[in-house]
Amino acid sequence: MLQSTTARPGDKTVAFTVTLHVKPGREAEFLDLLTPVLDAMRHEPSFVNAVLHRSPDDPTLFMIYETWADLDELVQVQIPRGYRQAYIAALPDVLRQERGVTIWQPIRGDFASAA
Repeated sequence: MLQSTTARPGDKTVAFTVTLHVKPGREAEFLDLLTPVLDAMRHEPSFVNAVLHRSPDDPTLFMIYETWADLDELVQVQIPRGYRQAYIAALPDVLRQERGVTIWQPIRGDFASAA
């Protein structure tokens, strides 16, 4: 079964891509820091989805695609959550450059799902 969704006027849904260039040899440490954050995020009421990617050409390059129901709620409530603090504090030491964050407004989504 295939599903398609289209954004409605006034929809506050927001998507992000976060690009992370990890220092060589620190990939496992980075994933150990990130995994509990991803595990906790999925239980938040405004969380929609997150997909972690790794470059097939560069094992130190990661990208997270996240979707949240509301940007303001994400910034004011979710980012300051305690479960994110160790991860955020460690990033300057684990990354070889500042993370890149790009904000997107979803307008359509197409998904395959099990019947």
